[in-house]
Amino acid sequence: MTDVAIIANGGANIASLRFALDRLGATSQLTADAGELRKRQKGDPAGRRRAGDAMTRLQALGLAGVIPSLRQPVLGICLGMQLLFASSEEGDTPCLGILPATVSRFPDREGFPVPHMGWNQLRMLHDSPLTAGLDDGAYVYFVHSYAAPVGPWTVATADYGGEFSAVVRKDNFLGAQFHPERSSRSGSRLLANFLELA
Repeated sequence: MTDVAIIANGGANIASLRFALDRLGATSQLTADAGELRKRQKGDPAGRRRAGDAMTRLQALGLAGVIPSLRQPVLGICLGMQLLFASSEEGDTPCLGILPATVSRFPDREGFPVPHMGWNQLRMLHDSPLTAGLDDGAYVYFVHSYAAPVGPWTVATADYGGEFSAVVRKDNFLGAQFHPERSSRSGSRLLANFLELA
Protein backbone atom coordinates (compact mmCIF):
# COMPACT_ATOMS: atom_id res chain seq x y z
CA MET A 1 0.00 0.00 0.00
CA THR A 2 1.44 3.39 -1.04
CA ASP A 3 2.02 5.96 1.67
CA VAL A 4 1.40 9.62 0.77
CA ALA A 5 2.29 12.65 2.89
CA ILE A 6 -0.07 15.58 2.29
CA ILE A 7 1.66 18.79 3.27
CA ALA A 8 -0.50 20.62 5.80
CA ASN A 9 -0.74 23.97 4.08
CA GLY A 10 -4.31 24.85 4.99
CA GLY A 11 -5.87 23.83 1.67
CA ALA A 12 -9.64 23.44 1.40
CA ASN A 13 -9.56 20.35 -0.81
CA ILE A 14 -7.61 18.06 1.52
CA ALA A 15 -10.56 15.93 2.69
CA SER A 16 -11.68 15.17 -0.88
CA LEU A 17 -8.08 14.43 -1.91
CA ARG A 18 -7.63 11.99 0.98
CA PHE A 19 -10.91 10.29 0.06
CA ALA A 20 -9.77 9.95 -3.58
CA LEU A 21 -6.44 8.44 -2.48
CA ASP A 22 -8.24 6.08 -0.11
CA ARG A 23 -10.43 4.82 -2.98
CA LEU A 24 -7.21 3.96 -4.82
CA GLY A 25 -5.91 1.95 -1.85
CA ALA A 26 -3.32 4.48 -0.68
CA THR A 27 -2.78 5.60 2.88
CA SER A 28 -2.26 9.32 3.46
CA GLN A 29 -1.28 11.47 6.37
CA LEU A 30 -1.53 15.22 6.79
CA THR A 31 1.83 16.51 8.05
CA ALA A 32 3.89 19.66 8.50
CA ASP A 33 6.94 17.80 9.81
CA ALA A 34 10.07 17.97 7.61
CA GLY A 35 11.41 14.65 8.91
CA GLU A 36 8.11 12.94 8.20
CA LEU A 37 8.10 14.33 4.65
CA ARG A 38 11.55 12.96 3.95
CA LYS A 39 10.50 9.48 5.19
CA ARG A 40 7.33 9.27 3.14
CA GLN A 41 7.32 7.69 -0.32
CA LYS A 42 5.48 10.62 -1.87
CA GLY A 43 4.61 14.20 -1.09
CA ASP A 44 1.70 16.41 -2.10
CA PRO A 45 1.56 20.15 -1.35
CA ALA A 46 -2.20 20.31 -1.89
CA GLY A 47 -4.19 23.43 -1.33
CA ARG A 48 -6.53 26.15 -2.48
CA ARG A 49 -5.28 29.34 -0.85
CA ARG A 50 -3.54 32.54 -1.86
CA ALA A 51 0.06 32.14 -2.98
CA GLY A 52 1.42 34.60 -0.40
CA ASP A 53 -0.47 32.96 2.46
CA ALA A 54 0.64 29.50 1.36
CA MET A 55 4.31 30.47 1.09
CA THR A 56 4.22 32.30 4.44
CA ARG A 57 2.85 29.15 6.04
CA LEU A 58 5.47 26.92 4.37
CA GLN A 59 8.22 29.26 5.55
CA ALA A 60 6.84 29.38 9.10
CA LEU A 61 6.78 25.58 9.18
CA GLY A 62 10.35 25.39 7.88
CA LEU A 63 9.20 23.59 4.72
CA ALA A 64 9.97 26.15 1.99
CA GLY A 65 13.59 24.95 1.93
CA VAL A 66 12.74 21.29 2.51
CA ILE A 67 10.30 20.70 -0.36
CA PRO A 68 12.78 21.51 -3.19
CA SER A 69 15.27 19.07 -1.63
CA LEU A 70 12.86 16.11 -1.62
CA ARG A 71 13.83 13.17 -3.84
CA GLN A 72 10.59 11.18 -3.77
CA PRO A 73 7.78 11.98 -6.25
CA VAL A 74 6.04 15.23 -5.29
CA LEU A 75 2.70 16.24 -6.83
CA GLY A 76 1.45 19.82 -6.58
CA ILE A 77 -2.28 20.28 -7.13
CA CYS A 78 -3.83 23.61 -8.20
CA LEU A 79 -2.05 26.23 -6.06
CA GLY A 80 0.34 23.45 -5.04
CA MET A 81 1.45 23.26 -8.68
CA GLN A 82 1.80 27.04 -8.90
CA LEU A 83 4.05 27.05 -5.83
CA LEU A 84 6.55 24.89 -7.74
CA PHE A 85 7.35 27.93 -9.90
CA ALA A 86 9.80 30.75 -9.17
CA SER A 87 7.13 33.32 -8.36
CA SER A 88 3.48 34.27 -8.60
CA GLU A 89 2.00 37.61 -9.59
CA GLU A 90 -0.52 37.00 -6.81
CA GLY A 91 0.87 39.36 -4.18
CA ASP A 92 4.21 39.41 -6.06
CA THR A 93 5.12 36.22 -4.17
CA PRO A 94 8.44 34.36 -4.40
CA CYS A 95 7.63 30.64 -4.55
CA LEU A 96 9.65 27.40 -4.35
CA GLY A 97 11.74 28.05 -7.46
CA ILE A 98 11.72 24.52 -8.87
CA LEU A 99 10.41 25.70 -12.25
CA PRO A 100 11.92 28.91 -13.70
CA ALA A 101 8.84 30.98 -14.57
CA THR A 102 6.20 33.27 -13.07
CA VAL A 103 2.56 32.33 -12.58
CA SER A 104 0.27 35.12 -13.87
CA ARG A 105 -3.37 36.09 -13.47
CA PHE A 106 -5.63 35.38 -16.40
CA PRO A 107 -6.13 38.64 -18.31
CA ASP A 108 -9.61 40.16 -18.37
CA ARG A 109 -11.16 38.98 -21.62
CA GLU A 110 -14.77 39.11 -22.76
CA GLY A 111 -16.27 35.64 -22.55
CA PHE A 112 -13.58 34.33 -20.18
CA PRO A 113 -14.57 35.22 -16.60
CA VAL A 114 -11.96 34.89 -13.88
CA PRO A 115 -11.66 32.53 -12.08
CA HIS A 116 -11.54 29.82 -14.72
CA MET A 117 -13.96 27.38 -13.16
CA GLY A 118 -15.36 24.19 -14.62
CA TRP A 119 -14.51 21.38 -17.00
CA ASN A 120 -11.90 21.89 -19.69
CA GLN A 121 -9.88 19.66 -22.02
CA LEU A 122 -6.25 18.64 -21.82
CA ARG A 123 -3.96 18.79 -24.84
CA MET A 124 -1.06 16.39 -24.43
CA LEU A 125 2.34 17.72 -25.50
CA HIS A 126 4.66 15.02 -24.14
CA ASP A 127 4.41 11.50 -22.81
CA SER A 128 4.70 11.26 -19.05
CA PRO A 129 4.09 8.50 -16.52
CA LEU A 130 1.73 10.92 -14.75
CA THR A 131 -0.61 11.16 -17.75
CA ALA A 132 -0.34 7.55 -18.97
CA GLY A 133 -3.78 6.31 -20.02
CA LEU A 134 -5.24 9.83 -20.33
CA ASP A 135 -6.56 10.64 -23.77
CA ASP A 136 -5.70 13.81 -25.61
CA GLY A 137 -8.84 15.90 -25.07
CA ALA A 138 -9.65 14.38 -21.66
CA TYR A 139 -11.90 16.60 -19.55
CA VAL A 140 -10.75 17.67 -16.07
CA TYR A 141 -12.07 20.14 -13.50
CA PHE A 142 -10.37 23.52 -12.91
CA VAL A 143 -10.83 26.31 -10.34
CA HIS A 144 -8.12 28.99 -10.60
CA SER A 145 -7.43 32.64 -11.37
CA TYR A 146 -3.69 32.32 -11.96
CA ALA A 147 -1.96 30.10 -14.50
CA ALA A 148 1.56 28.96 -15.39
CA PRO A 149 3.04 29.63 -18.83
CA VAL A 150 3.85 26.89 -21.30
CA GLY A 151 7.51 25.87 -21.29
CA PRO A 152 9.84 22.86 -21.43
CA TRP A 153 8.27 21.64 -18.16
CA THR A 154 4.78 21.43 -19.72
CA VAL A 155 3.36 17.92 -20.19
CA ALA A 156 -0.18 19.03 -21.09
CA THR A 157 -1.96 22.32 -21.68
CA ALA A 158 -5.51 23.61 -21.51
CA ASP A 159 -6.92 26.65 -23.27
CA TYR A 160 -8.86 29.47 -21.63
CA GLY A 161 -8.50 32.42 -23.95
CA GLY A 162 -4.92 31.20 -24.45
CA GLU A 163 -2.90 28.12 -23.58
CA PHE A 164 -1.50 27.52 -20.10
CA SER A 165 0.30 24.65 -18.38
CA ALA A 166 -2.21 22.12 -17.05
CA VAL A 167 0.28 19.35 -16.17
CA VAL A 168 3.99 19.95 -15.49
CA ARG A 169 7.06 17.90 -14.64
CA LYS A 170 10.66 18.51 -13.71
CA ASP A 171 12.61 15.55 -12.34
CA ASN A 172 10.61 14.17 -9.38
CA PHE A 173 8.34 17.24 -9.18
CA LEU A 174 4.97 17.02 -10.92
CA GLY A 175 1.97 19.30 -10.99
CA ALA A 176 -1.67 19.38 -12.03
CA GLN A 177 -3.39 22.75 -12.28
CA PHE A 178 -6.77 21.03 -12.19
CA HIS A 179 -8.27 19.10 -9.29
CA PRO A 180 -7.84 15.36 -9.95
CA GLU A 181 -9.93 14.50 -6.91
CA ARG A 182 -12.87 16.23 -8.64
CA SER A 183 -12.10 15.15 -12.21
CA SER A 184 -13.91 11.80 -12.38
CA ARG A 185 -12.10 8.97 -14.21
CA SER A 186 -9.39 11.18 -15.70
CA GLY A 187 -8.46 12.53 -12.27
CA SER A 188 -8.53 9.09 -10.73
CA ARG A 189 -6.21 7.82 -13.49
CA LEU A 190 -3.74 10.64 -12.85
CA LEU A 191 -3.71 9.98 -9.09
CA ALA A 192 -3.27 6.25 -9.71
CA ASN A 193 -0.33 7.01 -12.02
CA PHE A 194 1.22 9.18 -9.32
CA LEU A 195 0.88 6.37 -6.78
CA GLU A 196 2.66 4.00 -9.18
CA LEU A 197 5.69 6.31 -9.48
CA ALA A 198 7.23 4.95 -6.25
